[in-house]
Amino acid sequence: MKRILVDAGPFRFVGQLEEQKAPRTCQRFLQLLPFKNKVIHSRWSGEAVWIPLGDFDTGLPFENHTSHASRGDVLFYPGGFSETELLFVYGSSIFASKMGQLAGNHFFTLTEGHEHLEAFGKLVLWEGAQDITFSLLNAQALPSR
Repeated sequence: MKRILVDAGPFRFVGQLEEQKAPRTCQRFLQLLPFKNKVIHSRWSGEAVWIPLGDFDTGLPFENHTSHASRGDVLFYPGGFSETELLFVYGSSIFASKMGQLAGNHFFTLTEGHEHLEAFGKLVLWEGAQDITFSLLNAQALPSR
């Protein structure tokens, strides 16, 4: 089981890849690590933040896809009807775009840091874009921040 460290604004989260349910998406995401970007608040998906990736061609099919992600889930939308993106869910959410409801590949689930999800989401909502970094966590203990 591969664990991923997420530094998001002033917060730190840890999660695991859903390798059995979304193997191709996990493999593709691992190729991008460490992944650094900005996260902004979603416009249509409720309590979620997202990383727009434009016309980035993931080469991915839909797998373990859903429109109804849970708090702490991260979806990778491979593109098609809307632009490619990552959706990071912090509360009640139905994945959508200006084109309507979407389904993204649920490939990553937070296992640590849930107590900070709401604060992180509200920070992005009220103060704007935040830095976010996903990196492979090899050590047993979290590195200090």
